[in-house]
Amino acid sequence: MSFTQRIHTYAQLMRLDKPIGILLLLWPMLWGLWFAARGIPDWSILVIFVLGTILMRSAGCVINDYADREIDPRVERTRQRPMATGRVHPKEALLLAAGLSLLAFILILPLNQLTIMLSVPALFLAASYPFTKRFFAMPQAYLGIAFSFGIPMAFAAQTDSLPSIVWVLMLANLFWVVAYDTAYAMVDKPDDLKIGIKTSAITFGRYDVLGVMVCHACFLMLMAVIGQWQQMHLAYYAGLIAATGLIGYQFALIRDHERALCFKAFLHNNWVGMVVFAGIALDFLIFPQ
Repeated sequence: MSFTQRIHTYAQLMRLDKPIGILLLLWPMLWGLWFAARGIPDWSILVIFVLGTILMRSAGCVINDYADREIDPRVERTRQRPMATGRVHPKEALLLAAGLSLLAFILILPLNQLTIMLSVPALFLAASYPFTKRFFAMPQAYLGIAFSFGIPMAFAAQTDSLPSIVWVLMLANLFWVVAYDTAYAMVDKPDDLKIGIKTSAITFGRYDVLGVMVCHACFLMLMAVIGQWQQMHLAYYAGLIAATGLIGYQFALIRDHERALCFKAFLHNNWVGMVVFAGIALDFLIFPQ
């Protein structure tokens, strides 16, 4: 394999050709940073967190494929991944994940001690999540915690504190993650049942669509509560209304359990995260606090 081919293979392993995971990790962090800064974040912190999100999501994908290296060849959607086809050795993957994590840690060193301390559990959650599918009936909930850790880190970096809104925003995001990742798990449900992997789509059983929509409803309800708590205005709620419409469209996609449409619904959540952020950003822009 040439150097160019190897770089391309590593990029595939990090899912840089499929940035949806980066975006779904990025939006909650941006929600948290904008709330923490009341709409005017420190731009150096913003740059550090965007780059850190890309690095940590890439490292998480590498660890995920390392953990699933003997499972992915047996799943239709994942059998062509670099480790599943033998193009990347397990030791290479571990070194790559360690290098990406180290770069992410170096990025946050200029920030305060609280942010650096929070990076330790964030790294542990990212590294351990792929292994939870072996024993935890709802690994999507564990992923929800991991994907929410950008919120307290953003508050810590911007304000050097962790106010109560952090935990409510994390809970809201956890429900959102469980919702969209259950739709994602519905794509692989027939394969996962054969292999014995645990997912929320399997745990919910024939109520998987209902489970997705209940989690989305809890997410929207908590975001509305946060809006009242933070004294947000019309633009914020317009974002939530737009998100509600998008989620309604997702219900139409997943209700018949068609695998391609469930995957489309998963990808569609990028727009949900974006309109929620747009509502937050516009509200602070129009009504500075």
